[in-house]
Amino acid sequence: MTYQALIVDDEPAIRELIAITLGRMAIDCVPAASLRAAREALATERFDLCLTDMRLPDGNGLDLITYIQQHHPQIPVAMITAHGNMESAIHALKAGAFDFVNKPVELNDLRQLVAQALKLSAPVPASAPSRQLIGRSEPIRRLHATIAKVARSQAPAYISGESGTGKELVARLIHGQGPRAAQPFVAVNCGAIPHGLIESELFGHLKGSFTGAMTDKPGLFQAARGGTLFLDEVADLPLQMQVKLLRAIQEKRVRSVGAQHEEATDCRILSAAHQPLVAMVDAGTFRQDLYYRINVIEIKVPPLRERDGDILMIAAHHLAQRALDGRNFELSPEAQEALSRYPFPGNVRELENILERAVTLCSGEIISPIDLCLPDDLGAPTAEDLGGLAETTDLQVYLDDVERRRIMDALEKTRWNRTQAAKLLGISFRALRYRLEKLGID
Repeated sequence: MTYQALIVDDEPAIRELIAITLGRMAIDCVPAASLRAAREALATERFDLCLTDMRLPDGNGLDLITYIQQHHPQIPVAMITAHGNMESAIHALKAGAFDFVNKPVELNDLRQLVAQALKLSAPVPASAPSRQLIGRSEPIRRLHATIAKVARSQAPAYISGESGTGKELVARLIHGQGPRAAQPFVAVNCGAIPHGLIESELFGHLKGSFTGAMTDKPGLFQAARGGTLFLDEVADLPLQMQVKLLRAIQEKRVRSVGAQHEEATDCRILSAAHQPLVAMVDAGTFRQDLYYRINVIEIKVPPLRERDGDILMIAAHHLAQRALDGRNFELSPEAQEALSRYPFPGNVRELENILERAVTLCSGEIISPIDLCLPDDLGAPTAEDLGGLAETTDLQVYLDDVERRRIMDALEKTRWNRTQAAKLLGISFRALRYRLEKLGID
């Protein structure tokens, strides 16, 4: 297959260098020295990608990016920026640029960028059913449209939303629909790594660089090479680590602990947090420059209470995945109504936990409201309450206690005969054994 690229730069030497480099990749190049010449070429030729300088004699590269986005949205555009001018690069990404490359142009970086851009024309493999956002509500329709647009870019994206809304799933969909889909998707929960090990986990370390470093170990940036690195709960990073992360994102280079030199890295950065980063920036606990760097594109994941009609669809999908021993579970009309009324402060994760518990506790295949064990003392949360209720720790303790009491009651009625207790609860012996282990009942 023959590809063709539009090269827009007023410096003949730059155009020639790029043309030679792309020519070795079997890509034909059409040069343009001005914004006007670029528009004329776009009107008469078919292009698979475009590289444009920021400063042009009759305008700037941002104008060309906007023009292509409006008239030729299928063409990925990359911006050529002055080295270290991250403000221009961010403006270009926000305008719709696929990626950017710094002057003086590093040929390896240029080849990687072009290879990623050409993959955008390849067919996207269908996602597995478990990797789908279930729902038909308007917020979910808008979210699907946003994911499709963001997947075509290489810009860092920040996924915001309450706990349990599915931020990692959104990140996986962005990765799966983009040109990096065939490469690794690496997810890390920044809040789950001890502060003393974060640098080693992200950037790797060399043997002997610290006590316990018995061998060389690549970091997550290296593991995600060519693919996507998803930094979940990025707000939990300590300030010192935020500085090093900012440099890694800006320079696209990392230095392993104990190493003398940096090495190039090639991965797209997606990040997420349930905490409001703007408030953390104002409080001085999150760096403003890092916030603007990871928040080139923001994707807001709606809470479940704002997704009218999606609750029962998600419930039906989850129950179909949780069929046990040939039993097909369904919600009674009363249970459907109870779920529709409940505010779900824990969002989709809470809904899945409630349904898993209901499948275990229901006596037949029809789930009733009592099997759902919905808390009746929370009430509808106010806007001020939602931030605290999003973390479902207290709710989980409550629901686990309800389940524990029902299982203990069945065991006492059957004099601790687990087989008979399972029959009384309407579940299999294997399911009962699993719940006993999970709840710590001996």
